[in-house]
Amino acid sequence: MVFGPSVISIILWIFGLFILYLIISTAVKDGINKSLVGKFIEKQYGVKEDKKSFLDKDLDNE
Repeated sequence: MVFGPSVISIILWIFGLFILYLIISTAVKDGINKSLVGKFIEKQYGVKEDKKSFLDKDLDNE
């Protein structure tokens, strides 16, 4: 099959980009939460842990 190596290459690129996304998003969240501004906002407004997702409003729940 001619498309075999290109399909594997695309899958590896997608997997690599997903790993990179996880690393960057974790670093940004930790960077914001540990910065002076993040600590000030947390102290000023508190932390909202119970965020509602659009997945919480599912038709199966009704």
